[in-house]
Order: sequence, then C-alpha cells, then structure tokens
Amino acid sequence: MATGTLYTYPENFRAYKALIAAKYSGAKVTVSPAFKLGETNTTKQFLEKFPLGKVPAFESSNGDYVFESNAIAQYVGNAQLQGSNTRDQALIQQWINFGDNEVYPASCTWVFPALGITPYNKQESEKAKEQMKKSMTVLNNYLRTRTYLVGERISQADISLACNLMLAYQNVMDPSFRGSFGNVNRWFNTLINQPQFKSIIGSFSLCSKMKEADGKKYAELHGGGKKEGKSKKEQPKKEQAKKEKKEEAEADEEDIPQLPKEKKDPWAECPKGAFNYDEFKREYSNKDTLKEALPYFWKHFDAASMSIWFCEYNYKDELGQVFMTSNLIRGFFQRIDKMRKNSFGSMCILGDAKDHNITGIWFWRGSNLAFELCEDWKVDYESYTWKKLDPNDGKTKKLVQDYFDMADNVDGKKCLQGSIFK
Repeated sequence: MATGTLYTYPENFRAYKALIAAKYSGAKVTVSPAFKLGETNTTKQFLEKFPLGKVPAFESSNGDYVFESNAIAQYVGNAQLQGSNTRDQALIQQWINFGDNEVYPASCTWVFPALGITPYNKQESEKAKEQMKKSMTVLNNYLRTRTYLVGERISQADISLACNLMLAYQNVMDPSFRGSFGNVNRWFNTLINQPQFKSIIGSFSLCSKMKEADGKKYAELHGGGKKEGKSKKEQPKKEQAKKEKKEEAEADEEDIPQLPKEKKDPWAECPKGAFNYDEFKREYSNKDTLKEALPYFWKHFDAASMSIWFCEYNYKDELGQVFMTSNLIRGFFQRIDKMRKNSFGSMCILGDAKDHNITGIWFWRGSNLAFELCEDWKVDYESYTWKKLDPNDGKTKKLVQDYFDMADNVDGKKCLQGSIFK
C-alpha cells in the first residue's frame, strides 16, 4: 500500500484523481499543508525532486518521486481501479486518454476566461464549446447501456474522466447545455455522490447559469492597472517577465493545448512589394517620429502592395476604467502576435476617463483586411469597424501623423493612452 505526500494547491481537480483513488485503495496520502504555488515549487529542493516544477507531484515514503496526475493516481490506486486483465486495462487507459485529450483542453479553454485565468478568445471559446458537445455526445451514447465506463465497478477511468469534467459541470455546462446528455449526467452524479468522492470534493453544485468571460477579473489577477507611457509605449522587459512568471505560476499542471496553427504563411498570396517593415520599425523606434520616421514611411510607401486602415471599437458603452481598456488593446495585440511580420498599428484611447473609445491607424501588406488571412487572427477584429483609407488624401496623411506621433491630441481628441503594434 502506497504512502507519501502530495504537493498541490487547494481544489486542484487534477489532484483529485489521485486523492480519490487513494480513498478506494486505502493508500495513505497526505496533502502537504505548507505547499504554496509559485513559491514551494520554485525552490531548489522541490526542483531537485520534480524538475518541471509542476503539480500535483507525489513523494512516496520509499523515495519515489512521481509527477503527472494519472501516473500518481495509478501509483496510489489498486488492481480494482486499474483493471484485472489486459482488456480492461486497455479500456481504462482509453477513457483516461479521452479525458485528457478530448475533454480537458476544451474544458479549460472554455472555463478559464470565466475564472479570469486566461484572456477571452471568442473563436477558441466557440471551438471549445463544440468540442465539448462532441465529447459529451460520444460519452452519452457509450453510457446508454452502461453504469460505469469499464465493467460493473468504478475504475480509474471513471475517476479521471469525472475529474476532468468537474470544471465544466461547475461553471459553464448549465441545464440547457447538459440537458441533451442525460446518460452522462446520471453517471457523473452517481460518481460525485460516492463516499470516496465526497470525502475529497465535498458537496458539488452543478452549474445553474453559464459563466461568461470575465475581463475585469483577468485584469485584476494579472496586474493590468499600470499606465503606459504617452509615446511608443511598451511594457518594460522586466515587468513583462514578472507578469509572465505570475501567469505561469497560476497555470494548472499542464498548459492548455493550443488549437492547431495554420502552417501556410498567411501573407503568401499578398504582393511582397519593396516596403521594408523591419527597417521602418527601427526608424520609428530610434528616431524622431515627425522629422524622420514619418517622412521615411511616406517616401517608401508602396500603394500597390500595402494599405492603410482606420479602426474604431464597436462597444464604446461597455468600456470601463482606462486601465481595463488598455488591457483590452494589449490582449488584442497578444492574440495577433504573428501579424507583426508585415504590419504596424497605433491604437489610442481617446476621450476622458469616463467617456472614451479605442481608435487606431494600421498599415499592412496587401490591399484587404489582413485579419482574414488567418483563422488565428480573426479573434478580435470584428469588435472594430474597419475603413480603408486613401493614401493620397490629405485627411489620411493627417491621421497617420497624429496616430504615429500620439501627442496630447489625436484626431482632435484628448489622447489618454496609446499602444504601438510593431
């Protein structure tokens, strides 16, 4: 019988897999009371045992160091949970993998924005919902004639898959969503009301209303209140590194698997032209905007291979405090990071603290909206109205000057903050 210490933070559903397994097997597993995420798992002592620094992690009394939730669950489980023959063992492993590969990524992608853990991405969220529907349909059909996943008794397959479903059942799968999956609901409710489950997870409440993405909570959790400078604002590298470290510490055992990226170069069909984007960005970053960078831009602008666009945010009435609006811009930039190669944008928050909006000037390779070249770039652009500008129009030249310079007034309005995408 296994004994040892489990390192995890409270309410980690991935740690539940091992803790519930231990209840069935009788293994003596103690959760470390001194563990602090972001501190304990970054110490030299911890990393010598668990080099990845991730949790849950298990230290057995005989000196074994085991990481990965399913591996720990197997270590502290027993033959009843793991299957008494190769057929059952294979089927149990099948459903454990199903939970990790089909359910877990979609659940996290859908739920985490509602908890403020990750920024909201509309496209990925909708894909995650569809993936959850697909997985729940497969599971619902399978459980039509079965009480448990493998055999007539609870196995590790039931435990691990149920744990992977907990976040979704608790936060986003409301009655209207889960109503079509009666067999899964029956199975899930049977499990969470078992004494071995309840002793670990306590009383479990199913979601009554689907939680929506919480941008305010994300901003608060990730320190979005710092104000950027008034020109060529970029977060200092040390501050950015600190922020990324904090976000990594708050992440679960594994990163959320990313949706497949398009391998083909999105710019491949656009005329290349003679404009050198990298050279312009160096001019803009290192030289006077009005005296050198702006003249460089117009001197080398190639109307045959590039275009200039004006954008305005469509949901002005929903904008709150300025720092939150700034976070909205920053999140937009992060999600289109791969566009930097052949584009440049200046986004400004114009107005006052209580009544402002986001507008911007962009240019990029090609004559059409660049966001439509790649599925990964379509996340936020529909939240803005885009207007293609005539590079020969004097009004366009004035707008480009104002947004490039980001002085106290841009386009006749007070500039509260600005951000450059380059």
